[in-house]
Amino acid sequence: MKSHELLNAVFDKCSPKEVASELGLSVSLVYKWAEPAEGGSGAANPLDRVAALLRCTGDRRIAQWLCEQAGGFFVENPPAGKARSYAVVPATNQVVQEFADMLSVIATAAIDNNISVTEAVTIRARWEDLKTVTESFVNCCERGSFRLIHEKSA
Repeated sequence: MKSHELLNAVFDKCSPKEVASELGLSVSLVYKWAEPAEGGSGAANPLDRVAALLRCTGDRRIAQWLCEQAGGFFVENPPAGKARSYAVVPATNQVVQEFADMLSVIATAAIDNNISVTEAVTIRARWEDLKTVTESFVNCCERGSFRLIHEKSA
């Protein structure tokens, strides 16, 4: 889906007038965001600008920050490559081990029946790692190839 198409759909739920008012912009500019910029009368919209910023910097923290603003978490897709099948069991074991590591961090932090700020930060970091490994596993399941997981653990 192109960015202007997404904005068109978004504007069905939140009107361009509301968006313009919230952002302090003209309604006509916001309407132009929902039109194709290339070869059309549209204007470069914020989604295209963020995508350009990501391409320019190559810094995924931008995507992570946006996902956090939406209440989520960014997980990078494994690079597309030649499908080469590996056994599922070792890949599954890696996910189970990551989960066990997460539980170990929680158990260690909770042993005194209190979670400190430092321990909470450590738990959060472990959780983020677990989500990333698990998403990579699910992605490999969908592709039918566990090559990426085996390469990372090598």
